[in-house]
Amino acid sequence: MPSEHDGHRVRLKHRFLKTGLDDFEPHNVLELLLFYSVPRKDTNPLAHRLIDRFGSISNVFDAKPEDLMKVEGITENTAALLTMIPQLSRRYLEEKADALNAISGFEDIGAYVLPKFVGRTVETVMLISLDNKNKIVACNIVAEGENNNATVSKRKIMEEAIKVNATKVVLAHNHPMGFAVPSPEDVYMTEEIYGFLKSVGIELIDHIVIAEDDFVSMAASGIFFGKK
Repeated sequence: MPSEHDGHRVRLKHRFLKTGLDDFEPHNVLELLLFYSVPRKDTNPLAHRLIDRFGSISNVFDAKPEDLMKVEGITENTAALLTMIPQLSRRYLEEKADALNAISGFEDIGAYVLPKFVGRTVETVMLISLDNKNKIVACNIVAEGENNNATVSKRKIMEEAIKVNATKVVLAHNHPMGFAVPSPEDVYMTEEIYGFLKSVGIELIDHIVIAEDDFVSMAASGIFFGKK
């Protein structure tokens, strides 16, 4: 026999299918999502507990599985579902951005790399390799670290660029806990990599610094490495 919860689930699903999520309260969004990992239970209290514990939907999705499972009612399956959302979003946005296969300016670079950092909570450095027509031939992670600290190997960057016969490259990295502003360490590192790559005939044309949905081009900002 259908329960009261079953009727509520049907109504909430139909509301989403008819109007989307725009008018949903944060806890309603989580409540709907939790239907798919918590069968035949009222997920409203659990959604509220998650918001109370983490403060927002985005914080819930960015939380570590072990932290999510400290909340009463969150199982490993539910933690996996919640932490999958940012990565699903990134895959979706990356495929959209990958339609851009050539770079004509820093705005193109920003549009291409921003989706690749969605949901990344540790500092990540990416290398975008280009041919002599500015066509993107590869995009690889070359370093990852804890929070705002990733150690970059100049040799690894060179090897990745040479592997795809790149003549030009762009660096991009995120500041998970800060702003899209190059630090003195970022500038120094960029100068070092610029000179190292130049010695083997590869041009570093820009370094993009990202924080959430904002980015700064070091070249466009006048912090143009190698040209003092």
